[in-house]
Amino acid sequence: MILAGTAISLLLNLLAVFYLISVFAICLMIVFENRNPLKTLSWLLVILFVPVIGVIVYFFFGRNYRKQKIYTRKSMADSARMADHADRQVMLLSGVLSGESDAVRSKEHLIHLMLRNNRSLLTLDNRIDLLVNGRQTFPAMLDAIASANSFIHLEFYRIEPDTLGMEFSELMMRKAKEGVKVRVIYDDVGSWNIRKPYIKMMREAGVEIYPFMPVRFPSFSSKINYRNHRKILVVDGKVGFVGGLNIADKYLHGLPHLGPWVDTHLRVEGEAVAALDRVFIADWDFVSGEELPPDRSLDNVLRTENRCLVQVASSGPDTDWANIMQVYFSAIATAKSSIYLTSPYFSPDESLLTALKTAALSGVDVRMIFPESSDSIIANWNTRSYITELLEAGVRIFLYRNGFIHSKYLLVDNIFSSVGSPNVDVRSFDLDFEVTALVYDEDFALRLGVLFAEDLKNCTEIRLHEWEKRRKRDRYKESMARIFGPLY
Repeated sequence: MILAGTAISLLLNLLAVFYLISVFAICLMIVFENRNPLKTLSWLLVILFVPVIGVIVYFFFGRNYRKQKIYTRKSMADSARMADHADRQVMLLSGVLSGESDAVRSKEHLIHLMLRNNRSLLTLDNRIDLLVNGRQTFPAMLDAIASANSFIHLEFYRIEPDTLGMEFSELMMRKAKEGVKVRVIYDDVGSWNIRKPYIKMMREAGVEIYPFMPVRFPSFSSKINYRNHRKILVVDGKVGFVGGLNIADKYLHGLPHLGPWVDTHLRVEGEAVAALDRVFIADWDFVSGEELPPDRSLDNVLRTENRCLVQVASSGPDTDWANIMQVYFSAIATAKSSIYLTSPYFSPDESLLTALKTAALSGVDVRMIFPESSDSIIANWNTRSYITELLEAGVRIFLYRNGFIHSKYLLVDNIFSSVGSPNVDVRSFDLDFEVTALVYDEDFALRLGVLFAEDLKNCTEIRLHEWEKRRKRDRYKESMARIFGPLY
């Protein structure tokens, strides 16, 4: 018994030494990654003060794979072709915009930025419909799919095999049997309810369907934190959809404890559809191994004869820059009159937070809508942790009370608009694969501004003197949640 006890004690001591050496090595690795200091300190605190669990959480969610080629882009030839197109547009940009309004030309620097950091080509001939909530969005999508003659490209973070999901699936299977090429990408974590029988059913009907970065042992630790949050539908290269809605019943009917689901989506016709399709094609090449011809949808573009400038911006851990965060930062930092922002989750990095506060202090009308109640408790408390300093800078904060607002849009100076999949948080800007439409058009900005005004009618504005009277325990929750903000 004494010998056994001694052996166990020795084993425990060895494990403790091994653990301490591992923690020391991990801490050094985190420091030498040269990340944002806030994120570095957050991870160091978690590992040092949450024994064992902190190391496990870091192993699955903390390692920085952004520059480690976890995602291979399309062929070098296609990449070079896109770079050539983008460089040509940079040189010709001033001439292209010479006939535009002063308002549009005032945002030339944003167009230039996205040409340089993301090769987001500027498209000129487009028509955009603003779709509000699932009751407008899903029928429009289903109508587009039903009209398909050539191909259907569908990519969503979440596809549920529920009533709405099966309506989409049955329609796509029917179109596949009619000879339409149907390609589907779903995120393996976001669409965790999808099972093998569903995949088998779709494939037997002729639908080509693949998960994005499947989470499987033993490689799942390097993939689980990098998810495809994009929402893309392209039909025949003639019509495209992008926005914040996924395909599931809750996005149509809402949730019992939150009420209606409030969201925003776009229906696009014109040259921007081809740009949206290129994002899908790059992802399809990655998940399927099939290299589709580049720019294959350009021949199918529906000419709208409507001048509306659009760039389709995509970002993710495959890009050298946090593209969408950069254009948000630049648009906010250079705003002249107004910034209207709606996001269900708010956890910005220091640069974006400073830009918002600086704009408000400079006299820009900065208004932001957050949900009063959220589907994520930690994210909601984290969002609230930023409210005091925003209010002190003069930002007007509104909490949406008539359901859960999941819309993700930005409107600057009533000319620059962004509607897409990214939230204003570290995950969307740095970890997830996202896509958004950047629109430089006064008519569309007017429509988005009307939507923002309508959303404000269902909000309660927070006043600083009232907010400062909130309960101490709420402040503690905010502070604790904010610590984890940079980690997810």
